[in-house]
Amino acid sequence: MLPFEFPIETERLILRAPQREDYDQLFEYHSDAETCRYLPYEPRDHAQMEESMQRRLSFEGFEPDKNPLFFHVFTKETDELIGEFLLFSRSIEARQGEIGYVLNKKFHGKGYGIEAARAVMELGFSAFNLHRIEAKCSAANAASWKLMEKLNMRREAHFIENDIFKGEWDELMIYAILQREWRELHP
Repeated sequence: MLPFEFPIETERLILRAPQREDYDQLFEYHSDAETCRYLPYEPRDHAQMEESMQRRLSFEGFEPDKNPLFFHVFTKETDELIGEFLLFSRSIEARQGEIGYVLNKKFHGKGYGIEAARAVMELGFSAFNLHRIEAKCSAANAASWKLMEKLNMRREAHFIENDIFKGEWDELMIYAILQREWRELHP
Protein backbone atom coordinates (compact mmCIF):
# COMPACT_ATOMS: atom_id res chain seq x y z
CA MET A 1 0.00 0.00 0.00
CA LEU A 2 1.31 3.42 -0.94
CA PRO A 3 1.31 6.36 1.50
CA PHE A 4 -0.49 8.54 -1.06
CA GLU A 5 -3.25 8.20 -3.64
CA PHE A 6 -3.03 8.40 -7.40
CA PRO A 7 -3.53 10.51 -9.39
CA ILE A 8 -1.27 13.41 -8.46
CA GLU A 9 -2.25 16.69 -10.09
CA THR A 10 -0.17 19.76 -10.82
CA GLU A 11 -1.23 22.92 -12.63
CA ARG A 12 -1.00 21.34 -16.11
CA LEU A 13 -0.31 17.66 -15.49
CA ILE A 14 -1.74 14.45 -14.10
CA LEU A 15 0.68 11.85 -12.74
CA ARG A 16 -0.84 8.42 -12.36
CA ALA A 17 0.07 4.78 -12.02
CA PRO A 18 0.86 2.88 -15.23
CA GLN A 19 -2.07 1.32 -17.02
CA ARG A 20 -2.18 -1.23 -19.83
CA GLU A 21 -3.73 1.30 -22.22
CA ASP A 22 -0.59 3.48 -21.97
CA TYR A 23 1.38 0.97 -24.06
CA ASP A 24 1.06 2.61 -27.51
CA GLN A 25 2.04 6.06 -26.27
CA LEU A 26 4.98 4.60 -24.31
CA PHE A 27 6.16 2.64 -27.32
CA GLU A 28 6.16 5.82 -29.42
CA TYR A 29 9.09 7.31 -27.55
CA HIS A 30 10.72 4.15 -26.17
CA SER A 31 11.27 2.99 -29.74
CA ASP A 32 12.84 6.32 -30.78
CA ALA A 33 16.64 6.38 -31.16
CA GLU A 34 16.96 10.06 -30.22
CA THR A 35 14.96 9.57 -27.01
CA CYS A 36 17.03 6.51 -26.07
CA ARG A 37 20.40 8.18 -26.71
CA TYR A 38 21.11 8.68 -23.00
CA LEU A 39 19.05 5.79 -21.64
CA PRO A 40 20.64 2.50 -20.55
CA TYR A 41 18.96 0.64 -23.41
CA GLU A 42 18.60 0.89 -27.15
CA PRO A 43 15.25 1.68 -28.78
CA ARG A 44 12.83 -0.98 -27.68
CA ASP A 45 10.97 -3.39 -29.88
CA HIS A 46 7.50 -4.63 -28.93
CA ALA A 47 8.79 -7.58 -26.89
CA GLN A 48 11.12 -5.34 -24.86
CA MET A 49 8.37 -2.76 -24.36
CA GLU A 50 6.02 -5.50 -23.17
CA GLU A 51 8.64 -6.60 -20.63
CA SER A 52 8.96 -3.01 -19.41
CA MET A 53 5.18 -2.72 -19.23
CA GLN A 54 5.00 -5.83 -17.05
CA ARG A 55 7.58 -4.32 -14.63
CA ARG A 56 5.51 -1.15 -14.42
CA LEU A 57 2.31 -3.04 -13.71
CA SER A 58 3.88 -5.35 -11.12
CA PHE A 59 5.00 -2.74 -8.59
CA GLU A 60 5.27 -4.53 -5.22
CA GLY A 61 6.48 -1.86 -2.86
CA PHE A 62 8.86 1.00 -2.40
CA GLU A 63 11.94 -0.91 -1.27
CA PRO A 64 15.53 -1.27 -2.47
CA ASP A 65 16.10 -3.92 -5.16
CA LYS A 66 12.46 -3.80 -6.25
CA ASN A 67 10.95 -2.15 -9.31
CA PRO A 68 10.79 1.63 -9.02
CA LEU A 69 7.55 3.49 -8.58
CA PHE A 70 6.52 4.71 -12.04
CA PHE A 71 4.52 7.88 -12.60
CA HIS A 72 3.03 8.17 -16.09
CA VAL A 73 2.62 11.87 -16.82
CA PHE A 74 -0.26 13.22 -18.90
CA THR A 75 -1.28 16.72 -19.92
CA LYS A 76 -4.58 17.86 -18.48
CA GLU A 77 -5.38 19.71 -21.68
CA THR A 78 -4.97 16.87 -24.22
CA ASP A 79 -4.61 13.76 -22.03
CA GLU A 80 -1.42 12.82 -23.92
CA LEU A 81 1.32 10.82 -22.23
CA ILE A 82 4.29 13.18 -22.19
CA GLY A 83 6.67 10.88 -20.35
CA GLU A 84 7.40 9.11 -17.12
CA PHE A 85 9.13 9.73 -13.82
CA LEU A 86 10.53 7.02 -11.61
CA LEU A 87 11.19 7.05 -7.88
CA PHE A 88 13.65 4.45 -6.62
CA SER A 89 14.30 3.42 -3.04
CA ARG A 90 18.05 3.09 -2.51
CA SER A 91 18.24 2.60 1.28
CA ILE A 92 15.49 2.19 3.85
CA GLU A 93 17.68 2.86 6.89
CA ALA A 94 19.33 5.96 5.42
CA ARG A 95 16.09 7.03 3.64
CA GLN A 96 17.79 7.45 0.27
CA GLY A 97 15.90 7.79 -3.00
CA GLU A 98 16.62 8.49 -6.63
CA ILE A 99 14.54 9.97 -9.43
CA GLY A 100 14.74 9.20 -13.10
CA TYR A 101 12.74 10.42 -16.06
CA VAL A 102 12.10 10.03 -19.76
CA LEU A 103 10.12 12.57 -21.78
CA ASN A 104 8.69 12.23 -25.26
CA LYS A 105 10.69 14.67 -27.41
CA LYS A 106 7.44 16.20 -28.70
CA PHE A 107 6.99 17.74 -25.26
CA HIS A 108 10.50 19.07 -24.61
CA GLY A 109 10.91 22.76 -23.85
CA LYS A 110 7.44 23.32 -22.39
CA GLY A 111 8.35 23.20 -18.69
CA TYR A 112 6.54 19.90 -18.15
CA GLY A 113 9.69 18.17 -16.89
CA ILE A 114 10.27 20.60 -14.03
CA GLU A 115 6.58 20.58 -13.10
CA ALA A 116 6.41 16.78 -12.92
CA ALA A 117 9.80 16.50 -11.20
CA ARG A 118 8.72 18.88 -8.43
CA ALA A 119 5.62 16.77 -7.79
CA VAL A 120 7.63 13.53 -7.61
CA MET A 121 10.31 15.08 -5.41
CA GLU A 122 7.69 16.48 -3.04
CA LEU A 123 6.09 13.06 -2.82
CA GLY A 124 9.45 11.47 -2.09
CA PHE A 125 10.11 13.85 0.76
CA SER A 126 6.60 14.03 2.22
CA ALA A 127 4.93 10.65 1.59
CA PHE A 128 8.09 8.51 1.89
CA ASN A 129 10.02 10.79 4.27
CA LEU A 130 13.19 10.46 2.22
CA HIS A 131 16.25 12.17 3.66
CA ARG A 132 18.03 12.58 0.29
CA ILE A 133 17.05 12.26 -3.36
CA GLU A 134 19.63 11.97 -6.08
CA ALA A 135 19.57 11.87 -9.87
CA LYS A 136 22.22 10.78 -12.37
CA CYS A 137 22.88 11.48 -16.01
CA SER A 138 25.53 11.56 -18.68
CA ALA A 139 27.38 14.88 -18.78
CA ALA A 140 26.52 15.01 -22.48
CA ASN A 141 22.81 15.11 -21.59
CA ALA A 142 22.65 18.83 -20.86
CA ALA A 143 18.84 18.91 -20.79
CA SER A 144 18.85 16.40 -17.94
CA TRP A 145 21.45 18.04 -15.72
CA LYS A 146 19.92 21.47 -16.38
CA LEU A 147 16.61 20.09 -15.10
CA MET A 148 18.40 18.90 -11.95
CA GLU A 149 19.86 22.37 -11.48
CA LYS A 150 16.41 23.96 -11.92
CA LEU A 151 15.28 21.69 -9.08
CA ASN A 152 18.08 23.26 -6.98
CA MET A 153 19.84 19.93 -6.73
CA ARG A 154 23.54 20.17 -5.96
CA ARG A 155 26.10 18.64 -8.30
CA GLU A 156 27.90 16.19 -6.03
CA ALA A 157 30.03 14.38 -8.58
CA HIS A 158 31.29 14.57 -12.14
CA PHE A 159 33.13 11.39 -13.07
CA ILE A 160 35.33 11.71 -16.15
CA GLU A 161 35.52 8.74 -18.52
CA ASN A 162 34.15 6.52 -15.76
CA ASP A 163 32.51 3.91 -17.98
CA ILE A 164 31.90 2.76 -21.51
CA PHE A 165 28.35 3.70 -22.47
CA LYS A 166 27.03 2.61 -25.84
CA GLY A 167 30.56 2.05 -27.11
CA GLU A 168 32.08 5.36 -25.97
CA TRP A 169 33.70 6.78 -22.86
CA ASP A 170 31.08 8.55 -20.81
CA GLU A 171 31.04 11.08 -18.00
CA LEU A 172 28.58 10.59 -15.16
CA MET A 173 27.08 13.47 -13.21
CA ILE A 174 25.33 12.98 -9.88
CA TYR A 175 23.05 15.59 -8.33
CA ALA A 176 21.22 15.48 -5.01
CA ILE A 177 19.17 17.48 -2.55
CA LEU A 178 18.40 16.84 1.12
CA GLN A 179 14.92 16.96 2.59
CA ARG A 180 15.78 20.00 4.76
CA GLU A 181 17.13 21.85 1.71
CA TRP A 182 13.96 21.02 -0.22
CA ARG A 183 11.82 22.26 2.69
CA GLU A 184 13.69 25.57 2.74
CA LEU A 185 12.79 26.05 -0.92
CA HIS A 186 9.27 24.59 -0.68
CA PRO A 187 7.92 25.33 2.82
